[in-house]
Amino acid sequence: MGLSLETAEKWVERWELQQQRYAVDREDRFTVIADIVEHITADRTGRPLLVDLGCGPGSLAARLARRLPDADIVAVDQDPLLLELARTHHADAARYVDTVIGENGWTQALNLDRPLDAAVSTTALHYLSVDALRRTYHHLAALLRPGGVLVNGDHLPQDDAVLAEVTGCVGRRRAERQRALTHEDWHSWWAAVAEDPELADLLAERRRRQPAGGTDSAARLSLSAHLHLLRRAGFRRAGAVWQYGDSCVVVAIR
Repeated sequence: MGLSLETAEKWVERWELQQQRYAVDREDRFTVIADIVEHITADRTGRPLLVDLGCGPGSLAARLARRLPDADIVAVDQDPLLLELARTHHADAARYVDTVIGENGWTQALNLDRPLDAAVSTTALHYLSVDALRRTYHHLAALLRPGGVLVNGDHLPQDDAVLAEVTGCVGRRRAERQRALTHEDWHSWWAAVAEDPELADLLAERRRRQPAGGTDSAARLSLSAHLHLLRRAGFRRAGAVWQYGDSCVVVAIR
């Protein structure tokens, strides 16, 4: 299933553009996440240990590796096609692990040799079911060292329906001004991938792994619901530290 570097570069570049449609000020959000991880690991001796949850084709892992070249990064995803893009295009950024976040045994699959300094994620945890998200928060609280952090960048709406509509409007207007909506969308990207014969085996494996039925997705959970789950999981402090529209960066401190 190995890919050529040329193929991986092409599809990762298109992924980066496509994702700008969905994450308002995506690059700023990446920078904020890196700022937080750099801050929390500044006084650590030895190599910081980070895990990137739902790493996709390695977008966040690669940026963290450039910012923190002394860090050990473990990047986790269950999508075989996106993982192979990451392994090929960002081979030196992280150690990549193929496992299903939140399922039994997923933390053992990480093969960590010490407590985590930080767990990070961006536009990924909302794919989990609510129960899997709850378990994942508990697992991460156990894996992180005291003072370690979970940093999650995602779309986290307000509880109030009117405020949620306003924040959604703010994000859409920002995307329009930045011309982010001119890029191909999620479905167009995957449709184009399906036309590339070099990706056929990986795409077939991806389809084989996809669950037959729907799940109680965490995508509808509000910001306050996430903060409640984090505190219940054992994080001492949790709150949003950056927001544009409903795009947020949440920090939870162990």
